[in-house]
Amino acid sequence: MKKLFKGLAIASIAMTATFAQAADSSATLSQLLEKIKQERVSEARIDKKREAEFRSERADKQALLRKAKAQREAEKARGKMLLEKHAANERRMSQLEADLDAAQGDLKEAFGVVRGVAGDATGIVAASIISAEFPGRAEELAAIGALKGLPSLKELENLWFALQTEMTESAKISTFTTQVSSVEGQTSERTVTRVGSFNLLDSDKYLVYRDDGVAELARQPDARNVSSIAPYLSASSGYTALYVDPSRGGLLSLLTGQATLEEKYHQGETVGYIITAVLILGLLIALERIVTLTLLSGKVRAQLKNPNTPTDNPLGRILKVYHSAKGTDVETLELKLDEAILKEVPRLERGISIIKVLAAIAPMLGLLGTVTGMIGTFQAITLFGTGDPKMMAGGISTALVTTVLGLVAALPLMLVHAVVSGRSKSLLHVLEEQSAGLIAEHAEKESK
Repeated sequence: MKKLFKGLAIASIAMTATFAQAADSSATLSQLLEKIKQERVSEARIDKKREAEFRSERADKQALLRKAKAQREAEKARGKMLLEKHAANERRMSQLEADLDAAQGDLKEAFGVVRGVAGDATGIVAASIISAEFPGRAEELAAIGALKGLPSLKELENLWFALQTEMTESAKISTFTTQVSSVEGQTSERTVTRVGSFNLLDSDKYLVYRDDGVAELARQPDARNVSSIAPYLSASSGYTALYVDPSRGGLLSLLTGQATLEEKYHQGETVGYIITAVLILGLLIALERIVTLTLLSGKVRAQLKNPNTPTDNPLGRILKVYHSAKGTDVETLELKLDEAILKEVPRLERGISIIKVLAAIAPMLGLLGTVTGMIGTFQAITLFGTGDPKMMAGGISTALVTTVLGLVAALPLMLVHAVVSGRSKSLLHVLEEQSAGLIAEHAEKESK
């Protein structure tokens, strides 16, 4: 029974809630319907407003289109007029150019010559050392040479002044101050002397003019050339000798590019050093022989003055043999003296044969260097071809330098060999002469 009452209570509560929800939903739908009606009226009003605006803008667009079409027609007419005017101007210009050509006549050809001269003179002036003192002339000439039209009177005067300055200053000696770059790359202001268009001189060296200014030579010429600078700059009157470069820098560049004697020597490389060692060895032996033979010659000459008291020298030793063998016969004495002379020969001729051999070896070593240098040259030709002579220059230089070194070493060695050999033979001749005299004297005593 209780369960029945509980079910009836729950059902009644559920039905009450359902009726409440239905009432609320009915109220909400009514509001939604009313809102939709209002919005429909608003949208209709907005659509009418938009349509009115579109119609107004359409009228304006038509007016703008008509205006643009009118402007286009006006521009077409203007373009046609400009084309006609351009064609008329072209005809007028052609006529004026023809009239100008007729009026210029030979003058136009003269102006062409002016431009050509200006172009040619630009390179000369740019490389001239006079531009170190008068900069900016090359730019003016370059501007004249690049003209498309006729040069003005000022430009013609600039050309005249530039050429006249070059001619006039080439005959002057001028001193001025300019920036000079040293070999190390440092720049300093110095007082420079210009000798015409030939040389730029510092206090004790030659300078060169380049596009970037005045600079020292990478290497100065020989001392005999440089030594003339200081006396020339210090002279106040009269004539003073000075080496000048008539090629305006070309000869100086060649001189500084030449290898010095030391550099040429080192081009001989290993073979050249061996030849030098041979030469030094031969000269040392020759010096020792010359000194020794000179001293012996003095002792022999002293012995000749006092033959009865033999001393320690070649002739004295032979005299000792003679005095010890006085009691023998002539044949025995002659043999003993010959034996004594033969003992002295190695002492007197020691080292002479070595000098002779070294004199013969030196040119052979030079020939060896020549062959090795040519082998290197042919290897360079095989690898790189003959297009670049510098690739072959090293081998050829080695070949020639070693030949020269071999001959230079052989000549003094042959000379000192002749001197040493002559002195040795002179002493031997004295010994033989004195020995023959002693034998003759002994034979004469026996015959009596």
